[in-house]
Formats: sequence, structure tokens, C-alpha cells
Amino acid sequence: LAMALAALLPAACARRSQDLHCGACRALVDELEWEIAQVDPRKTIQMGSFRINPDGSQSVVEVPYARSEAHLTELLERICEKMKEYGEKVDPSTHRKSYVRVISHDGTKMDLSGVKIDGDVASSLKFACESIAEEYEDELIEFLSHEADNVKDRLCSKRTDLCDHALHIPHDEL
Repeated sequence: LAMALAALLPAACARRSQDLHCGACRALVDELEWEIAQVDPRKTIQMGSFRINPDGSQSVVEVPYARSEAHLTELLERICEKMKEYGEKVDPSTHRKSYVRVISHDGTKMDLSGVKIDGDVASSLKFACESIAEEYEDELIEFLSHEADNVKDRLCSKRTDLCDHALHIPHDEL
């Protein structure tokens, strides 16, 4: 019995780690997309060189601020703090863990039945989020600097393999 348990333990730990990193990636993308959507679409930022060209002109262009590299970089530095607003939900049939918001952005009441809310879950999710944000910063900025469909699946499943088991996870809306 002890040998059987010892053989199963690494697989269970690996799955728990995969569930955590997949959940953190998906929550990270959700939060980034929500933050981007909150920015006034008319707000712009100047990009390019501020040097004067020989003809007296400057190579400066205005781009939308919401999806600018400057804004996305700023978001990535603080977005993982939002993981304390998430709880853990275990699927009763597969025993896979997923992470759901426990505090809505707009103050509406949420159904939290079956959701585990505790500091250990939040700190594990925050740590996983920070490591993903650091390791995949370039990919996150690349994907989010353009409006794209299914960023969660494309980034968390196809580009990074953090969610290789999770292509069937429904697209939840925040």
C-alpha cells in the first residue's frame, strides 16, 4: 500500500501544480483584459524617437494607451495582487482545481458555493502569477498589445503549455 501511494503522490503533486499554474495564467489574462477594457479608448501615448530628423520633423506617433507596451508593463508589475480576490474550486468528477473570482469587479453578488477561500490559496496563486508574468512577459505583451480572440487559450495552452490539459475549459466572463 505504501509503495502504491508513493507511486501516485508525484502524479497528484504534478497535477496540482499544473492546475495552479494553468489557473494563475488564465486569471492573469482575465485580469489584464479587464484592466485594458477600463482604459478610455481615446487615451493615447506618444511612441517613437523624440530626436529631430534632418528635415526638422520628429518620428513620433500616438498609439492607444490601453494596449501600449508602457501600460501593459505597468499592469504586469501589479496585476498579481488581484489573485487575493480568487478562490479555489474543485471539479467533483475530475478533482481538477480551477480558480474563480470571489469578489466581482462591479460589486454584484457571486455564487461561491463549493469555492475554497483562504490565504494559502491566494498566496500560491499570487506566487504562480508572478512567476508566469515574469517568465512570459514578452509573450503577454505581444498577445495583449493587439486585440485578439481567445488570448487565454492561445497563451496559456498553445504558447506556454501551462494548460495543455485545459483546452476544454469554458471561456468564463468576468
